Formats: sequence, C-alpha cells, structure tokens
Amino acid sequence: MTRLKNRLFAASAGLAACGLILTGCGSGQISQTANQESAVNGTSANVKNLALRNVHLLAVQSSDYLQPGRTMPLVFVAANSSPDVNDKLLEITSDVGAVALTGDVAIPAGAALIVGPAMGQAEAMGSAMPPAAEVTLSKPITNGLTYNFTFTFDKAGRVTVAVPISAGETPRQ
Repeated sequence: MTRLKNRLFAASAGLAACGLILTGCGSGQISQTANQESAVNGTSANVKNLALRNVHLLAVQSSDYLQPGRTMPLVFVAANSSPDVNDKLLEITSDVGAVALTGDVAIPAGAALIVGPAMGQAEAMGSAMPPAAEVTLSKPITNGLTYNFTFTFDKAGRVTVAVPISAGETPRQ
C-alpha cells in the first residue's frame, strides 16, 4: 500500500505542477483584444460626465478635396452619465468651417443626445425639430486626415476632438 500511496502522491504532485506551468504561460502577456477600438466611423472623447462617441463628418468625396462653401453634417452621440446633472451643448467650433447647431441640444441626466441626418428620434417623439449640426467649409478638407472640432457644454466645459470624414452610411457591396 505504501508504494501505491507514493505513486498516487507523485502523480498528483506532477499534475499540480503541470497545471501551474500551463496557467502561468500567459501571465504577464498583453492580450490581443485589450486595446481594440470599436468598429465605428468616428472618434470619441470624454469630458467630465459626458461621453462623445462616433464623431465624424458625413460626406461623399468625389474629387481630391471637399471644397470651401460645401455644407455637410457633423454626426455624433453625446451621452450624459450623470444621474442628476442635466447639460446642454452650447456650441461647436472648428478651424475648417462654421458649425450651425439647430434643434434641441439639451442632454438630460442619464440620457443621450443623438445628432445626425435622418436620426428621426426627435420627430418620432413629437419634437418640432431634431438636433442637427451642419458644417459649412471655409477650407478644403480630404479623407484620411482628421480635423479639430471643439465642443463646448454648459456644465462639462470644453473638449477638442480630432474628427475624420466618413464616406457615408450606405451598406458595403
């Protein structure tokens, strides 16, 4: 019986050592998914309790540059994670053109402001005018680059975001 106990003890110790070695192989390594970004067209930023997500210019480019004078929508979502502090988007500025805000741009506590063409939520809820942000270019811009836009909020303050141009919302073929 002593031999059997010794063999069982040796086998158990060997299995335990193998388990420790195998589980330790991945320690200290950086996982491949640790720094992945979401698959959306735009960029993101945070300022206090507000999170800007999927910020991008929506334009189809058919030449080298989008020329001055052209108007295009600025699309984004501003989510307010505060449980009790309402906020409001006061203005958006950029050195590539003037940004005109229309509609209700309030961001209630625990809710989100969705800005973009054909979003439809405000119309469906009975609002007179859905929120929109239109950029009238004063400089030529092109795909592949980002352009700084500064968002100013009533309570959260300011945040500058490097905004790309998206080729549109049509599905790929």
